Parts: sequence; C-alpha cells; structure tokens
Amino acid sequence: MSVFSVPDMTCGHCSASILQALEAVDDGVDIEVDMENREIDVRSNAGDAAVLKALQDAGYPAELRS
Repeated sequence: MSVFSVPDMTCGHCSASILQALEAVDDGVDIEVDMENREIDVRSNAGDAAVLKALQDAGYPAELRS
C-alpha cells in the first residue's frame, strides 16, 4: 500500500474522478480516501509511478508520502 497526498482533492466528485483515473491503469486498484487530510491509500499492481502519472493526467497532482 502507498499513501499519496492529493492537495487538490476537496470533495466526493474529486475522489470519484481519482478512482476512475486509477482504474484506467489498474482495474483491480483499491483506494481508501481520507478527505480530511487529503490523502489516498492505494493498493495497485501498476506501481507508484503509474499512479502518480494517472493522478497528474486527471488534474490531481500528488506526492508520494509512503
């Protein structure tokens, strides 16, 4: 599992868009959203670099926390 900070994630629509973007690179992706801290926990076989690129391409630049 990797934790990403997504500062531009502000609402449920944002988290739905993020999930859609990540499912495009890994249809088995599992995410947990922490809206208060604007973080997502991601379990994906695509790898952190692919997740970061998908988030960037979807308009949600992110930073890998752990």
